[in-house]
Amino acid sequence: MQTDLRTPAHPQAELSRLQDELQMRDQLVQQLSQELFRLVKGNNSIVPASPQLSEQHQSEMQALREQLRGVEQQVQFYQEQISERDAEIYQLRQTVHELTDRSRMLEQVVQEMPGVYRQKFAERLAPIKEKVAHIQRENRQLHAELQSVSYRLAVRNRQTNHVDLPSFVPGLGGKPVIPSFGDA
Repeated sequence: MQTDLRTPAHPQAELSRLQDELQMRDQLVQQLSQELFRLVKGNNSIVPASPQLSEQHQSEMQALREQLRGVEQQVQFYQEQISERDAEIYQLRQTVHELTDRSRMLEQVVQEMPGVYRQKFAERLAPIKEKVAHIQRENRQLHAELQSVSYRLAVRNRQTNHVDLPSFVPGLGGKPVIPSFGDA
């Protein structure tokens, strides 16, 4: 009998199938055992008529014993497979549990991410806002000083526009004559 030792796609279905098959084998072994017991008990009172018949019974008994050993080996094999599958199912359940916990943790991290990013962004943006505010205050102060200086220059220019400046009159020989300011 060939058995498929590959990992099934559905371990629960495979386990159920193996358990059904094991139960059927157990029933067959039970029936075979009862039949053998009945035959052995029933044949004790009857003495075989011929040695050939006795040899036939012995060979049948031997064949039945070998068949029983084969069935017992199969039962043991299936019990080992069931134990292995139970261990595999336990391991898979542990893995599913661990992955579920990890998934929940990751979901929580993902849900917290926007808040964390907002907080980090606000922390990084605060010094920049402060620097921008400082520059704007400085800019307003410089602009006010510029307007003050411009106003003072405008007032000063108005006052100096009324000052008599010397005029250059062309003199003799085509050279301009520079007026003198006395004996300075």
